[in-house]
Amino acid sequence: MDGRTKDLLRILAPNPSPLTGPGTNTFLLGHEQVAVIDPGPDDPGHLAAIVEAGQGRISHILVTHAHLDHSAGAPALARLTGAPVLAFGDALAGRSPMMQRLAGGATGGGEGLHLAFAPDITLRDGDVIEGSGWRLTALHTPGHSGGHLAFLWDDWILCGDVVMGWSSTIISPPDGDLADYLRTLDRLAQLQPRRLLPAHGEPIEDPLSRLAELAAHRRERTAQILAALRDGPADAAALARRIYDVPPVLLPAATRNVLAHLLALTDLGAIAPLGDLHPDSEFASL
Repeated sequence: MDGRTKDLLRILAPNPSPLTGPGTNTFLLGHEQVAVIDPGPDDPGHLAAIVEAGQGRISHILVTHAHLDHSAGAPALARLTGAPVLAFGDALAGRSPMMQRLAGGATGGGEGLHLAFAPDITLRDGDVIEGSGWRLTALHTPGHSGGHLAFLWDDWILCGDVVMGWSSTIISPPDGDLADYLRTLDRLAQLQPRRLLPAHGEPIEDPLSRLAELAAHRRERTAQILAALRDGPADAAALARRIYDVPPVLLPAATRNVLAHLLALTDLGAIAPLGDLHPDSEFASL
């Protein structure tokens, strides 16, 4: 165990679900000045636990992305502590040009978006945040959401939702973008992290293996979708039912993931929607 663990505290939010696993991990970093990473949901008990653990020394509130299970507690925590909220931007920030175009139409998505979220300070890729005894570098890591940030702490990365050990990440357009996600996996691997600290689930002790596994999983899904479309046009929901073996409660999330693959393949020119593009479009091989 690295000695840095004494500088980092994890508080688990009481919001378990099929999509959040055991709940949201809120991390507190430092002693004299404390950074809170992902305050989690707007739950009074959870916020009280954060304030108590911070012992009046919370100086920064960092948000990986504006989904309610990560950012909803930030405004209340800021009022309780006086600390500023730092993030990439609001819930719609950082979307790729293609997703910005899609956002104007009936494309669905938006699951869990914290539309009222507005940081006090915006961060960009490479920005450094420092407190007494700690230093974090913001990494723009889009894919799960356009404005997703991870935070590099020496050779550990607090990675939000882009990498989890117990599940793959949902990519739900127009918030999520598969092409961005694959680039993010690549970038994280190039950084050669020694440990990943996800916002849901346990730390990942073999990051490079997990990153490679997740990229291979997406390539396999792409191959399955292309194979299925060779049998004829289909929409995301039909493809999800055919490809995924998950409980019914997870089929909507699986459908959004399939849609992300279909959009990426459309952008590459491998397939095309039949008619106008929307979540229920049928797609066909070219």
